[in-house]
Amino acid sequence: MDVITAVVPERRGTEGARSTERVPHVPGFARRADAGVGASPKERGKELRRRVPRSSHDRQDLVADRPDAVRAVEESNFGRVPELTPIRVGRMAASPFAFLRGSAGLMAQDLVGTPVTGIVAQICGDAHAANFGLYGDARGRLVMDLNDFDETVAGPWEWDLKRLATSLVLAGREVGASEEVCRAAAFDAVGAYRRTMRLLARLPAADAWNAIADEELVSHADAHDLLGILEKVSAKARNNTSARFAARSTETVADAEGGGRRFVDAPPVLRRVPDDEAAGVAASLGAYLETVSEDRLPLLARYAVHDVAFRVVGTGSVGTRSYVVLLLDHRGEPLVLQVKEARPSALLPYLPAAGFAVRDAGHEGRRVVLGQKRMQVVSDILLGWTTVDGRPFQVRQFRNRKGSVDPAALTADQVDDYGRMTGALLARAHAHSVDPRLTAGYCGKSEELDEAVASFAVTYADRTTADHADLLSAVRSGRVAAELGV
Repeated sequence: MDVITAVVPERRGTEGARSTERVPHVPGFARRADAGVGASPKERGKELRRRVPRSSHDRQDLVADRPDAVRAVEESNFGRVPELTPIRVGRMAASPFAFLRGSAGLMAQDLVGTPVTGIVAQICGDAHAANFGLYGDARGRLVMDLNDFDETVAGPWEWDLKRLATSLVLAGREVGASEEVCRAAAFDAVGAYRRTMRLLARLPAADAWNAIADEELVSHADAHDLLGILEKVSAKARNNTSARFAARSTETVADAEGGGRRFVDAPPVLRRVPDDEAAGVAASLGAYLETVSEDRLPLLARYAVHDVAFRVVGTGSVGTRSYVVLLLDHRGEPLVLQVKEARPSALLPYLPAAGFAVRDAGHEGRRVVLGQKRMQVVSDILLGWTTVDGRPFQVRQFRNRKGSVDPAALTADQVDDYGRMTGALLARAHAHSVDPRLTAGYCGKSEELDEAVASFAVTYADRTTADHADLLSAVRSGRVAAELGV
């Protein structure tokens, strides 16, 4: 039997000495020095504390040319469907928490001047408290994880953590919690993130990858006060299916092939589109099939495309082009796909100033899909991407047993439980793209990071509240158009 050997320089010892290794280092795998017991990532994480003290994360220095809230919203509306931007503004004007949900780009600009360790992770980019939720896996079992990846990029993990902490303060204020409780929610979220990262750092790599199964999540995060609301959300999610959506949103029609269904207008949220637009979206699904895992193609081949409609979605996403496509199988059972425009991440312009390289996405839909797969424990089996009329889109199942906890509808004593749960989930998501030993080494055992980020969150929540007040004033004065309550 041939033995593959490689001659490599001795790492330590006599200068010029050479040793023969049975196998060489294989790019894409860890070097043996880093993968061994007692390896160095944790120590490198600790060393980062000298350059970026954990206590420094309470700092925030707004840039001199920071746009006012109204201008920031107007600039973020560029490229969106013009007639839908008043709905987006109206949804952002609903509360300071809603404003934060729609202003990921503005917060990224503000985060440029904050301390970062330089550790690169695949980040959500919009990890606020309402972007966690339930969805069905391939067998219909419910999974809880991050569930929105429109802004995902490779960037600083601290930005996700600070956005989550800030959103918890704002959500707490919205439900009438005291300032002490709101700050505690942010503090607890960071503490859960830190403890979870330390747990993952101690586990074997394969075990860490799938650690903290959903049935263990409540106990791990000490979030027992959420059990009742999670049970209600789970029951609702199980009924949130393509079949249920199609039953409410489509009607039976007679066509040349003997029958089918089509969408029914429900303005302004759902509307049928002209034939040529529908044909263009349907035709794009051919390219989508080339991006789906090959073992899913026989499943999709059992469905026929019947109709296409335009559907308004989200808060920050309002105004992007988003379609729902009705598929029916041989029994007339529906599967609905969402074909959603994928715009460049709102964080992209601000990464270089924070010391992070901008990576060419190639296709924005591909960026979203790969980012989602890198962060979630299990992802939608039909994720893919395509191009419609020259614009990039992501494709996914619509109403795939999705459900979410509305953090602005929690009771005051549930906000910190929710903070701990989402902090743990965020750590698990980040640990899929960065060695948890490195991040855990930086975060450490003490509550120093928890205190600093909680202080940041309270101060930035105040900033967001002021921004929201400016937007609301502009809406009332007529400076900016808004449709409220849609």
